[in-house]
Amino acid sequence: MSTTLRHVVWELTLACDLACLHCGSRAGKAREDELDTAEALDVVRQLAELGAREVSLIGGEAYLRADFLTIVRAIADAGMLCSMVTGGRGVTLELARRMHEAGIGSVSVSLDGLGATHDVQRGVTGSFDAAVLAMRNLRAAGVATSANSQLNRLSFPELDGMLDLFLELGCHAWQVAMTVPMGRAAERPDWLFQPFDLHRVFPKLAELSARGRAGGLKLYAGNNVGYFGPHEDALRGHTTASGEGGYYEGCSAGHSGLGLEADGAVKGCPSLPTAGYVGGNVRETSIARIWHETAELAFARRDTPAALWGECARCYYASVCRGGCNWTAHVFFGRRGNNPYCHHRALEMRKRGLRERLVRESLGPGLPFDHGSWSIVVEPDDGDASWEPTASAPRRRLKLFAD
Repeated sequence: MSTTLRHVVWELTLACDLACLHCGSRAGKAREDELDTAEALDVVRQLAELGAREVSLIGGEAYLRADFLTIVRAIADAGMLCSMVTGGRGVTLELARRMHEAGIGSVSVSLDGLGATHDVQRGVTGSFDAAVLAMRNLRAAGVATSANSQLNRLSFPELDGMLDLFLELGCHAWQVAMTVPMGRAAERPDWLFQPFDLHRVFPKLAELSARGRAGGLKLYAGNNVGYFGPHEDALRGHTTASGEGGYYEGCSAGHSGLGLEADGAVKGCPSLPTAGYVGGNVRETSIARIWHETAELAFARRDTPAALWGECARCYYASVCRGGCNWTAHVFFGRRGNNPYCHHRALEMRKRGLRERLVRESLGPGLPFDHGSWSIVVEPDDGDASWEPTASAPRRRLKLFAD
């Protein structure tokens, strides 16, 4: 896998006008010491010198910074694609036009369900209507518009209706990612998929991918959606240069991706926890040096299958997949190398008459990007596809992984 920096995801501010109950960074208030305008513009210069191709602005909510459009313009002027992920609550038609004039290339609006389902997760009544209006405003302003969604037990029943909406709104793409127990999401374990739920999730995603493609919309599987099941090509085939034969090639953190926190902290992926994964701060060290020299960003380049554990260590695809999404593994178990959100893994477990259940053991300290701890229970697979286990049906625990 290449180690050429291609995509940077930059948290401009932790300030937010939503109150999402699954927010991994616990956004709401700005960080105490966020980069000022001059520092942010120097970051743009450094990223351009490193050869970054795309810079995606996130938050919190990026447009809440007074210098938001100045930063957008600087990224575009430096020859990099400037994209954005937004909840959309404040994207008026006027702002959308100003974003277009500043040079923003693409905007992805977050939608996690229809109507009340979205509003519940986003913590603000009316946030669904605001997000849809933002999409209409962006399209009217000439901005390429896409969608992104959290996959969980709340959003899953509404995925068909969501695709219909995105097709109606003219979205060119839809990225989906699993909700994992980082930040506030750890406080809502009943929202999260169990590994055995993936038997239902992936056929549905493949169906949505085909239907979207027919309507001119590409469904993109996020890095923690996978891996190597019968629908892998349907979900990733169009992401390869040839447009066919797509498959997951392992964590991109520090390979082609970089994450920036609003106070200047640099890590290989924006979703990774701050503790243990920050290689330095732009106020003290150049981004180039952090990228090339720090162990915190080099782990995905250096880790071998020997670093895997649990079911991932025994997997046929270990040398290619390398344990899947390190963010997902770490926020469940406090270490990378064993990812329970894997379709191939769920299928292999079912062949053995087993399934896995994730059990929360503790919560995190309440900080941005925090996480608690979980364990895996292996139990007989009775083929029950219901979202909730039957309370009256006892489950025999076969093994509790703590290694």
